Amino acid sequence: MTATNSPTTRRRAGARTRTRTTASLVSVGALLTTALSAATMLTAAPATAAETLLSQGKSATASSTEGAAWGASAAVDGDLTRTRWASQWSDAQWIQVDLGSSANISRVVLNWEGAYGKAYDIQLSDNGSDWRTVRSVTAGDGGTDELAVTGTGRYVRLQGVTRGTGYGYSLWEFQVYGGGSTQPEPGGAVRVSGTQGNWQLTVGGQPYTVKGVTWGPAMADAPRYMPDVKSMGVNTVRTWGTDAGTKPLLDAAAANGVKVINGFWLQPGGGPGSGGCVNYVTDSTYKSTMLTEFAKWVDTYKSHPATLMWNVGNESVLGLQNCYSGTELEAQRNAYTTFVNDVAKRIHAIDPDHPVTSTDAWTGAWPYYKRNAPDLDLYSMNAYGDICGVREDWVEGGYTKPYIITETGPAGEWETPKDANGVPDEPTDVQKADGYTKAWNCVTGHQGVALGATVFHYGTEHDFGGVWFNLLPDGLKRLSYYALKKAYTGSVAGDNTPPVISGMTVTPAGSAPAGGEFTVRADVRDPDGDPVTTKIYLSGNYANGDKRLIDAQYRSLGNGTFAVTAPEKLGVWKVYVQAEDGRGNAGIETKSVKVVAPPVAGTNIALNRPTTASSAQASYGDCPCPATNATDGTTTTRWASDWSDPQWIRVDLGSVRSFNRLQLVWDPAYARSYEVQVSDDGGTWRTIHATTTGNGDIDTIETAATARYVRLQLTARGTGWGYSLHEFGIYS
Repeated sequence: MTATNSPTTRRRAGARTRTRTTASLVSVGALLTTALSAATMLTAAPATAAETLLSQGKSATASSTEGAAWGASAAVDGDLTRTRWASQWSDAQWIQVDLGSSANISRVVLNWEGAYGKAYDIQLSDNGSDWRTVRSVTAGDGGTDELAVTGTGRYVRLQGVTRGTGYGYSLWEFQVYGGGSTQPEPGGAVRVSGTQGNWQLTVGGQPYTVKGVTWGPAMADAPRYMPDVKSMGVNTVRTWGTDAGTKPLLDAAAANGVKVINGFWLQPGGGPGSGGCVNYVTDSTYKSTMLTEFAKWVDTYKSHPATLMWNVGNESVLGLQNCYSGTELEAQRNAYTTFVNDVAKRIHAIDPDHPVTSTDAWTGAWPYYKRNAPDLDLYSMNAYGDICGVREDWVEGGYTKPYIITETGPAGEWETPKDANGVPDEPTDVQKADGYTKAWNCVTGHQGVALGATVFHYGTEHDFGGVWFNLLPDGLKRLSYYALKKAYTGSVAGDNTPPVISGMTVTPAGSAPAGGEFTVRADVRDPDGDPVTTKIYLSGNYANGDKRLIDAQYRSLGNGTFAVTAPEKLGVWKVYVQAEDGRGNAGIETKSVKVVAPPVAGTNIALNRPTTASSAQASYGDCPCPATNATDGTTTTRWASDWSDPQWIRVDLGSVRSFNRLQLVWDPAYARSYEVQVSDDGGTWRTIHATTTGNGDIDTIETAATARYVRLQLTARGTGWGYSLHEFGIYS
């Protein structure tokens, strides 16, 4: 995926997979011993960012051009991505700009194309003939060179001395800054200012603490939701991608006095297992494409009143471990953070009035940023249950830049203990609300260093992840919504708050029969005395990967107790009790239930009997999957056939036996059409049951017969795979 594809969707997938872990802290210690260098003092970057850009659109000339398309004027036209000046292929070339009148010059920014200057001088002149050198560079390496200079003059010249390549010299943009007010305009420039451990963020010269949320709804829906966001005390929203579709969000934010952290997505974003794998050491095409894309949108939105800062990448230093290992992983992490610095330099050249940061989910990423990305104005971190540990790691690491928390909230599924069914034990609504309160206290407790947070997540999805993290799934406000509002505003007095659910139980939690009933009980109270409507949902996230919430079939038994029909699909399911007060609020609690094959009366005479099949998968996924797996008495193994029709599996009962029912426990690769056939000699078969409407899961077949051999003749698959059975039971 590229940075322009649905950033919120990507983040919802990524944020729930990984954040800062105990294992990560071990890596932090190892990295700090080799990666930390001498501390440097951070000041507002760039230090002279309030000056005026003097050169854009002014008259420019050059010693030569490579062709008519690459004239000197292209380097002062304000376009950093499409037009450029290019000289002939020799040393001692120059380009100069006439500012029109004498000015105080304080900074020159050179945005090099690939053909850069290794050695060059910056010169000033009052008459265009007599030149004085104010800055010399002898070890240029391309990219963006930001040079502080001191002097006055009408003409400013780049005098090339030595080329860095076999080509000439080529500049996307030649920018000269000077004059102008040193005070940012009201509501304007954003600065990271202060000294070590005593930093602050300012907007238009006024102190600004980020009180934010990550943005979940569609950008086009921002006008609908932004007033509510503002009412929570939120002053900032964060995105993971910035493109043409971002404008409605920015416009709605500005209309409500809210700022936006504009994100840029880089692969592999979202931590381990997310995004694609990029080779940051060798893939210059990807890096060039992303740099050009990001520059385009920075130029588009740099003057938008809602823009607060730019955030380059999300969890990629951590996520690279999904792509590489060993020394190559180290090389990639260094190359990635170096590229982030290249992006930061380009952004600063285009937009000197908004800071640049980069997010990871592992404080072990910070040594890489410290070593390779000095042009970042501040760091960013995603941290959930271990949010307070970020401060500890910052102190121990000896870092010299402040940070913001770009995602936080209650403990995620990767950091909670497992329940009796072996799945993460989701915190209660009360615990989640406390998690947001704790997170904000951790942030504000690191005064002068942590400059605020955007908590996860102002989202409306009513699914597995949405219930775990969203402040208002399906538009219903949770206890967490009000906890965050209280943290940001200091009060929720006068608000109608959600029902509170406690004491939820599921019985039997570890052995609910598929298609049968299990019992759910929960105590529900509403603090405001509102009448409450209770609903029950199920999610198959752990059973079949489907994160949706589906309406359960249930009946009330009174006193907060319900009989719920179990799904046909075996595995662990999540059960959700949702209590709504009719005032736009909801309490939601969850527990797991393990769905098992329903018991069958009688004796399984197929258990451990000789079983053969037309084919069997030898080495795919969890295979080998021989036919005998279907009669071994456990649903943790399976038989799997080749991916073709027809197939068969048969059991030898050892002698002629009588039986009256069969139970077929299907893997997702089920049979849509099949026959149950029996034989006394294994040669002549008769059909005792047939179906063309099989739907998988569990088939319990009531049919009486007497035979030695029982065969399933499978004629039409229900999926693109083969046929697969966990169990083939025959009961007498």
